[in-house]
Amino acid sequence: MRMEARYPSRATMHRDPPLPLPSLRHFSIPERRAEVARLVGLAPAELEHALRSGGLDESTADAMVENALGTLALPFGVAPGVRVNGKDYLVPMAIEEPSVIAAASNAAKRARKAGGFVAEIDPSIVVAQIEVHDIADPAGALARIEGAAAELVARANEAIGNLVARGGGARRSSVRDLGGGMIVVHVHVDCLDAMGANLVNTVAEAVGARVAELARGTLGLRILSNYCDERVARVRVRLPVEELASARVSGLDAARGIAQASAFAERDVYRAVTHNKGIMNGVDAVVLATGNDWRAVEAGAHAYAAREGSYRPLATWRLSDDEQALEGQLALPLALGIVGGALRAHPGARLALALLRVTSAAELAAVAAATGLATNLSALRALSTEGIQRGHMALHHRATGGPSERGPRTTNGSGACEPPAAGEAKLPR
Repeated sequence: MRMEARYPSRATMHRDPPLPLPSLRHFSIPERRAEVARLVGLAPAELEHALRSGGLDESTADAMVENALGTLALPFGVAPGVRVNGKDYLVPMAIEEPSVIAAASNAAKRARKAGGFVAEIDPSIVVAQIEVHDIADPAGALARIEGAAAELVARANEAIGNLVARGGGARRSSVRDLGGGMIVVHVHVDCLDAMGANLVNTVAEAVGARVAELARGTLGLRILSNYCDERVARVRVRLPVEELASARVSGLDAARGIAQASAFAERDVYRAVTHNKGIMNGVDAVVLATGNDWRAVEAGAHAYAAREGSYRPLATWRLSDDEQALEGQLALPLALGIVGGALRAHPGARLALALLRVTSAAELAAVAAATGLATNLSALRALSTEGIQRGHMALHHRATGGPSERGPRTTNGSGACEPPAAGEAKLPR
């Protein structure tokens, strides 16, 4: 039984005033920090402190992991003006790859003109798995466990009383026969605004012994699953084809190319993997910036892509019947949190959430998914028109101090200099 989506509802959809959209690319880093601090109401010194040394000092790092030697920083940037469900976000992104933030910003700007992205997010359900083996009578075990469903949920909730007090907790249990005398019980836990790993592991261990007793078998693993197929983020966008035009390519031709690229990914696993990597460029950058577990997100996303037995693209694009609009949609599991985890220790992660102004894990998932659909749109638009390298490599050379450090200079047929068009990423001058 899938619960009704918690976010958004008509009563709670954001209608904040539009966020001012300065062109940050021409600013120095201190100027960008000052402008971003002004936009979100932070003191510039507070932002500077949170980002110093990658946002993490050595003593904190030593407390977080074993055998720490220091810290390894990543670039931390923002994609301005990502509109989701009527609210504009300044989206923090932590990533080492050039052009990803530019791609997200460019696609978000195009989508914003058309009303932005629309997102629906499932409740924050994470599954606790209890595996039992050496069962002589699996059918009898299933019957006994199904009959004790209410008891198992009650035991689970006794172990996570604080979450229950906040409105979350175990919602139901289910059981499956895996064959060979092995079964698995799932306890479905609503983790609210937490990612939920520690909470759900607590549940698994709290009910494990009773499950094994009911099954009359040997207790095996008790742990969460990172495949959160009941915690899915769904995002869609509809853009008039003219919003996709460039100086070299008409909007209709660009839209047709994007739809064709989507069809390619739907038919070929080699392309689907790279298609999804482009989505995760945006998603992971937001997940990492906000102190969430990007490895869990990646694992769950790729499992979801293969849920029907073959690996498929997470996002698809279609040209409308009248060829006036391009329609894109994305669905993937996103178990994210705005409390607990690295957020307790990492000033940079806390800063990222302050920049976002999100009030729930569901809202964070909506922004992360929209950012992934944005990076996918920019990548497909570049690939299906002029190729990915023209804009991407200009930014790559800048990152590595190569010949395009001061910005790419390309020529049109008349020999006049033009800015890059492929990724629509223009460099600071």
